[in-house]
Amino acid sequence: MIIKPKVRGFICTTAHPEGCKVHVQEQIDYVKAHKPAATGPKNVLIIGCSNGYGLASRISAAFGHGAKTLGVMFEKEPTERRPASAGWYNTKAFEAEAEKEGLYAKSLNADAFSDDAKAQVIDVIKNEMGGQVDLVVYSLGAPRRTDPETGQTYASSLKAIGEPVTRKSLNTDTKQVGEFTLDPATDEEIHNTIKVMGGEDWERWIDQLSEAGVLAEGVKSTAYSYIGKDLTWPIYGGATIGRAKQDVDRASVAINEKLKKELNGEANVSVLKAVVTQSSSAIPVMPLYLSILIRVMKERGTNEGCIEQVHGLLTDQLYGSGDRTLDDQGRIRMDLNELDSDVQAEVEAIWNQVNSDNVDELTDFAEYQKEFFKLFGFGFDEVDYEKDVDPIV
Repeated sequence: MIIKPKVRGFICTTAHPEGCKVHVQEQIDYVKAHKPAATGPKNVLIIGCSNGYGLASRISAAFGHGAKTLGVMFEKEPTERRPASAGWYNTKAFEAEAEKEGLYAKSLNADAFSDDAKAQVIDVIKNEMGGQVDLVVYSLGAPRRTDPETGQTYASSLKAIGEPVTRKSLNTDTKQVGEFTLDPATDEEIHNTIKVMGGEDWERWIDQLSEAGVLAEGVKSTAYSYIGKDLTWPIYGGATIGRAKQDVDRASVAINEKLKKELNGEANVSVLKAVVTQSSSAIPVMPLYLSILIRVMKERGTNEGCIEQVHGLLTDQLYGSGDRTLDDQGRIRMDLNELDSDVQAEVEAIWNQVNSDNVDELTDFAEYQKEFFKLFGFGFDEVDYEKDVDPIV
């Protein structure tokens, strides 16, 4: 079939297998061109491995450190009549390149929130990965979660806390700048969002992996987070998502204490910069904020995407020889270039001026849009999008 991008709201409902392959290869090439830390992980579990920061983590661990990688994803498989999700094609492209270089790479397409998925992972680690993993990356993003203890399904909400919040927004279909309002969340909606996006499942993973004896001495674990600054705080940090992220911080402390006591290990939250991902595009404030941020940081030569951020995290922070960049809560901070006072001042100045008439002049929406379509395998010059391709990979 001939596969073209079909955008519905903030998501592209199609993905191109050849384009996704190019996108993965670009990230592999970046890692190969940038020297990793002298030491690094050897057996890595990535929970949420098929897109964005999770995919970048897998690429950096495998092609930077030669690590065996086991990934958990929840992706749509292809049929003869429709393409797979981008995450499916990303994973297949990664696995193919890993095989070429003799790197162990296995992926489980399962609900990572379930205990069944955890049992499958433990079985693979025991039987195929030498019995233990030394790095566990938690990079899971999902709109709902079924609690394996109660069977109850919770849905997350993007809502304000306390009072309604109104902010500028950018309609990426019409390129019109307008406003949106987040209504306040109920206590139940806050609770449900924490159940889905908080740290409970990360803790459950570590508990079950530890009980099964598949965590190595000195094991490291990290979960990814975003904090932002004044423009994004009311929508992100100060809203329901922010409450969930606070619970991830709580879980990090508990997991760190557990791993330190049992295995001389450690756990941290890693705060990464804002980038164009499937998840960030769903948050109303982010397309406009990112369009401005990309312009400002590109002009300074400090703009980074997922692979640059994560490879830097592994190389300079988790496995680096120098001091870590930690905040007062023990979180690793990879977002300091974004939060630089001069960067944020310029972003805010543009934010206050931008409207539908000058959005192309004041922002780099073109780059934002390019990065968005790349997530789904579109917009690569080396791919012939008029060519008939087999969707089944």
